[in-house]
Amino acid sequence: MCAMQSKGATKDMGKMLGGEEEKDPEAAKKKKEEEEERQEALRQQEEERKDKHRKMESEREVVRQSIRIKKEEKEAEEKAAMEQACEGSLTRAKKAIPAGCGDEEDEDEESILDTVLKFLPGPLQDMFK
Repeated sequence: MCAMQSKGATKDMGKMLGGEEEKDPEAAKKKKEEEEERQEALRQQEEERKDKHRKMESEREVVRQSIRIKKEEKEAEEKAAMEQACEGSLTRAKKAIPAGCGDEEDEDEESILDTVLKFLPGPLQDMFK
C-alpha cells in the first residue's frame, strides 16, 4: 500500500482496484433496502405487463370471435346461394327427401299412371291394368 501512496494514490484507489472495502453496517442495510425496493418494483412491473397482455388477449379473442361469426354467416349465405342456383341442375345429385315429406301417396290424388291411362284408347288401357 505504501508503494501506491507514494505514487499519488489514495486509500480509495485500493477499493477501486478490488481491495477490501470498509464495512459500514448502515451502508449495507441501506443497500439491502434499495435492492428489496428494486426487486419489488420489478415484480410490480411484471404484474402490470401480464395484466396488460391478458387484457389485450381478451380483446383479440373478442375480435377473433366476431370474425368467426361473420365467416360462418358468409359461408351459410354462399351455400344457400349455391343450392338455389343448382336447384334445377341435372348434374347435381339430389338430396334424399326426409321421412314424412311426401313419401306417402295420398288416396285422394290420382297417380300419374292413372292420369296417362285416361288419355289412352280402350284396348291400351286394358293392357296396363
